[in-house]
Amino acid sequence: MSFKKLDDLCRKLEALEHALAILGADEATHMAVGGGEKRAEAMAALAGMHHRQATAPEIADWLAAAETEELDEMQRAAVRELRRQYVNMTCLPSEFVERQTQARMRSEQLWRDLRAKGDWAGFLPALDGVVALVREEAQMRAEKLGLDPYDALMEQYDPGNRAADIAPVFDDLKAFLKDFVPEALAVQEERLAKRPLKALSGTYPVERQRELGLAMMAAVGFDLTHGSLSVSHHPFCGGVPTDVRITTRYRTTEFLSALMGVLHETGHALYEQNLPQDWAHWPLGRARGMAVHESQSLFVEKQIGRNPAFWQWALPRLEEHLGEAWSMEDILPHVHHVARGLIRVDADEVTYPLHVILRFELERELVSGRLATKDIPEAWDAKMRDYLGLSTIDDPADGPMQDVHWPGAAFGYFPSYTLGAMMAAQQWAALAKAVPDVDAGIAAGRFDAVNGWRREKIWSQGSRWSTPELLERATGEKLNAEYFIGHLKARYGA
Repeated sequence: MSFKKLDDLCRKLEALEHALAILGADEATHMAVGGGEKRAEAMAALAGMHHRQATAPEIADWLAAAETEELDEMQRAAVRELRRQYVNMTCLPSEFVERQTQARMRSEQLWRDLRAKGDWAGFLPALDGVVALVREEAQMRAEKLGLDPYDALMEQYDPGNRAADIAPVFDDLKAFLKDFVPEALAVQEERLAKRPLKALSGTYPVERQRELGLAMMAAVGFDLTHGSLSVSHHPFCGGVPTDVRITTRYRTTEFLSALMGVLHETGHALYEQNLPQDWAHWPLGRARGMAVHESQSLFVEKQIGRNPAFWQWALPRLEEHLGEAWSMEDILPHVHHVARGLIRVDADEVTYPLHVILRFELERELVSGRLATKDIPEAWDAKMRDYLGLSTIDDPADGPMQDVHWPGAAFGYFPSYTLGAMMAAQQWAALAKAVPDVDAGIAAGRFDAVNGWRREKIWSQGSRWSTPELLERATGEKLNAEYFIGHLKARYGA
């Protein structure tokens, strides 16, 4: 039976994907610097092996035969999603996948070293090579899928998303935010004039912050027997559902950036840990794209982690782990602080979308060839000055070198962050309607109702539905940016 052949294939592919995921997580956290070259070679070889097995010609015959077999609804969905993956993977030859994997990994390794030095000139040749490969990939995918090159890249992260649909939404959101950011800052200034911001003590040992993060992770539902917390240059959630690797980065002068990073990555991890186990080896059992993934991480970070109800429960834990007593009136101005900043991962939820829109616009230009890699700093600076009134021209570490995505060849990913924020706000509105006392539960440290709703509506569905279908089934309506705008107005407006 062809379905059985496909099932066996998926188990073999899952084993290779497991190895690549764990090797990648280790490379970013524990690997010695000198191991980079050989690790890149090993992962490139494994990626090539995986790609050859996943694109074998006989799979097309197995898929065609399985589609004629008597299958139940979930099996048909599994075959359908595997076919989508097969079509996308056969766009690229294995030789290219190996070449790109090695270039991407060496570029990331160089970025970790040179970002700290702000050495754009030293990093430029590596990034230029990555961008050239991304353009090559985009063209191959575009020809096979019948899409615009940038759309063909986005398809790998969020099936069905198209730049022509996203750009007008982002333009409207950008116009709103450019007016709303000054308003939110004025409201904040007025409040701080009445009650000045309580100063941080500036003494937050990493180990204490780590213990606080672990306690928060466990409380909101993270299974510590199937995951861990480490340090990396850039916070991420990697690994596999049975062994999720969360990372953050710490500053001993303050604790909120690391804690919010942990909560954000825990949102990703909860999604991974609660995907349908019976289909874990099939694409059907994987997360439904990065916009949905980001909606889960931002749900935990923003809808829960910056919710005043959460801090009613969290303040005693803060005192227990950090030795500082805070009142709600003192902590919330920090949690809800709005500022025009240079760094995306440290941005508040009001200014964050402008960071994403900037990257979305630039990478469309890069992929099309309308923007040369060498000209990124000037283009980045122009948009930063326009959107946030800040300049990055003198410090590329705070500008185009701050993110791992482009060094890692992840073009087409950035839109997912803001689409995810919109989806998270819409999911929260639907949850609050279904569970009217949700805030009371959170204030008491009970997250079971929140997680139960998300498990039923999002996590357990895997990739059964397209992103638009999944959101509409969960919330009762298509993506509506008004929920996100309303959320910002309610939390940060007058």
